[in-house]
Amino acid sequence: MTAAMEMPRVEECVVSACAYNHTGDCHAFAITIGSMDHAHCHTFIEMPAVRAGLDGTIAQVGACQRSDCQHNEQLECHAPAIRVGPDNDMADCMTYTGR
Repeated sequence: MTAAMEMPRVEECVVSACAYNHTGDCHAFAITIGSMDHAHCHTFIEMPAVRAGLDGTIAQVGACQRSDCQHNEQLECHAPAIRVGPDNDMADCMTYTGR
């Protein structure tokens, strides 16, 4: 039997155009980060008229595809928490730090 690790929380999301963003908090159950060229939030959905997610839930990082990030170990994020904001795309992990 394997022990489940505590997933890092999305401490803040400043991408107000995302349907999961409710006043700076991400309400998706879990998000996926990463693509080949930058630390994009793959859970980002731009639907201004829709509010998605679960009330009372703050998102966690479910998976990270950026193996070159210093917080990534076996495609799992080990940062204490992350921030999501605009960078190369509409929504990127601002906690990403290259090795």
